[in-house]
Order: sequence, then structure tokens, then C-alpha cells
Amino acid sequence: MPEPQPCVLIVDDDPDVREALSGLLRSVGLQVRALASLPEFLHTGRPEGPTCLVLDVRLPGQSGLDFQRQLVAAKIDVPIIFITAHADISMSVQAMKGGAFEFLTKPVRDQDLLDAIHLALEHDRARRDVEKALAALRARFDTLTPREREVMVEVLKGRLNKQIAGDIGVSEVTVKAHRGQVMRKMKASSVLDLARMGEQLNLTPGTLPAPPRRGRGQM
Repeated sequence: MPEPQPCVLIVDDDPDVREALSGLLRSVGLQVRALASLPEFLHTGRPEGPTCLVLDVRLPGQSGLDFQRQLVAAKIDVPIIFITAHADISMSVQAMKGGAFEFLTKPVRDQDLLDAIHLALEHDRARRDVEKALAALRARFDTLTPREREVMVEVLKGRLNKQIAGDIGVSEVTVKAHRGQVMRKMKASSVLDLARMGEQLNLTPGTLPAPPRRGRGQM
């Protein structure tokens, strides 16, 4: 399926600003949602495609900086471009330390805003690609049996088949079979490739409970 189109969310309580920004962004082919308040943003939800948020710092009720902290606490990752007519150094430092993508002062130069938005959308697109690839990797890992996961961890520790067999109480032939299944299911081309996958999954020795020790030759 084609990827959903990128969308720029504008939250500003000034209707003239919303109209001007919306017209600018639509003129370069961008999809736009212009909103008057943060509750309206929360109600409409986040678009499916790459997204960035153009956010006024000073809004009725909750400030843009407070909302930024709320998004971080909720682990909602969306690039924020702050705009304000009342900027000071402390405010901009606070925003950037909180993870803001850009901090611009009104009146904002059209090209400065467009450049920031395009970079923010590319950043969010890259994040989505990484999350999609990681989700696919986790799905492959979930197909492994408990014993195959155990063998995978031992392989990542650099253990030889003979050593793994002695540690978990099965035959070396059985370890080879499980190891082959791990490589096939994970779609790993080499042990180095499997190690990279383990890093992406934050899979370290000791993260998986070992099953009860069994007699040699048993599965």
C-alpha cells in the first residue's frame, strides 16, 4: 500500500496566522490541518503519514511548552516547530532542550518555515521507517520457540554449538537444528547479521529465562 501523504498540523489561536500559514503550505503541495487549540489537536488525533507540528508557544490555557512536555511524557514522538512573537532566550532554550525541532520568531520568513517543515517531515518519515523495520524484526523474533530464543542468545554470546549443547543439556545436532531455524526465521545471512538484529531488539545475555535443564538428546 502507498504510504500516507505527509501532513503539517498548525496549532495557533490567531485565525489570521492559521489562514496565512495554511495558504503558504498548500501552495507548495503540503496537506495541512489548521487548529485553534490544543484540545482540538487532541480530539482530531495524529495523521497516519509523516507529520510535524507547527505550534504557537502562547496559547489559551495550556502553553505550547507545557504541551511539549505532555507529549514527551506520553512518548508521542512528533517533530515540533515552535513559532512565537514573544521569544526570549530562556524560552527557546527550554523548547530545544525539550526536543523541539526548530524555534522561530514571528514574523516568520516563509522560506525559513518551509525549510524547517520539510526537514521535520523527513525526520518523521525516517523515524517511521525505523519503527516499521523494528516491528517486522520483532514479529520474526516472536515466531521463535523458547528453545530457539535461548539458542539465539547463546549464539550472540559467541558460544560454540558444542558449548551451547553442554550448557542447555541437548545434543549438538539439536543445537545445530535450532540454530538453523533461528537463522531462517530471523532471515539472518550471517552471525554478524544476527548480532545486529540482537542489538536492535536490545537482546542481551540474560534477558530470556532459561528453560528447565533437560537430558542430553531431548528437544
